[in-house]
Amino acid sequence: MTTRIDVKFLVGLLVGALLMAGLAFLLAGMNGDDSSGTSQNRPAASGDDGQDGGQGDEGEDNGDDDRGDDVFTPGPGFDLPVPDGEGKITCPSPTKTVSGTRELEDALRSARPGDVIRMNAGTYEGKFVTTASGTAQKPIFLCGGPDAVLDGGGIKKGYAFHLNKAAHWRLVGFTVRNSQKGVMADTTTGSIVQGLTVHDIGDEAIHLRNFSTRNTVQYNKIYNTGKRREKFGEGVYLGTAQSNWKQFSGGRVDNSDFNVVRGNVIRATAEAIDIKEGTKGGRIVGNVFDGSAMGGDKVNDSWVDVKGNGYLIEGNRGTGTQEDGFQTHEIVNGWGTGNVFRRNIIDLAGGNGVGVNDTAGGNTIACDNKVTGGPLLKKGSCA
Repeated sequence: MTTRIDVKFLVGLLVGALLMAGLAFLLAGMNGDDSSGTSQNRPAASGDDGQDGGQGDEGEDNGDDDRGDDVFTPGPGFDLPVPDGEGKITCPSPTKTVSGTRELEDALRSARPGDVIRMNAGTYEGKFVTTASGTAQKPIFLCGGPDAVLDGGGIKKGYAFHLNKAAHWRLVGFTVRNSQKGVMADTTTGSIVQGLTVHDIGDEAIHLRNFSTRNTVQYNKIYNTGKRREKFGEGVYLGTAQSNWKQFSGGRVDNSDFNVVRGNVIRATAEAIDIKEGTKGGRIVGNVFDGSAMGGDKVNDSWVDVKGNGYLIEGNRGTGTQEDGFQTHEIVNGWGTGNVFRRNIIDLAGGNGVGVNDTAGGNTIACDNKVTGGPLLKKGSCA
């Protein structure tokens, strides 16, 4: 009797082991572990390492939302014309012409001073990044018409185009859409972003950050920002919020200085232009702001928020705002001052504030700023 029970027991163990082994093999086949796909040969997708979420006054936001990225659905169009003005550049004859995602990735990876990369019409889906630099005498051009479209593949994560410590670039004429952030520039110098159409972006459209200096963002059309989070949907963003200095600038003040934002047309859900504490010496001139889409957070209540020092804000036009046309703030002691506002045309169009709300103090607001729908200043007098 004892012998018969032991045999049955051993047979049961053997059958159980075989069943478990078969189940494990089946599960492994379903999950797969094939590393032979082409993705192993592609450059790392910019912004996909979890380092970055929505950038706003409250800092980086890595939270998920429930909006899928499977189908790109554009928002409403934007018909305001981009103004003419000084300083426009033209693309030279191309040294390389690309027609697809892989060709563009290869061209960006191998770019050298003096290269002129031309994108043919078409949709280039991916998150594109370059670490190559041109020189002041031989910048690198990336050019295309509005029908050359960089599509980031979804508004939740990543940058459609990333200048990653890449200096002296010229990004001219093409379209950027459907990414968490449109164009991100980290530690770039002497670069120009001109004539792009940047739309349907999860957070901000164009961001100069992490000691990016002496760059120009000009004559771009920006709209339908903040599709992931409205409160982080700035049009052009200069510098880094103090709360993020530790993460992005090694704990140092992000001196992204002497940048020019000129002649852009912007309809954003947050500020059209957000100038962060720690930045100085820039120029915000000749831009056109449509505040009809502004919202998503109580601090998104002006077209331009100046928290840096020594900026010239001149000749801009805006219509419609949640509260004020322009604001200053002292987020860090000694910052938000020494700025000059002149010759701006401000139509509050139902906003309950003023033309320039100088909460920081120490700024010059000229009397040639023109305001309809409210007073120029909350207190004090113009210069």
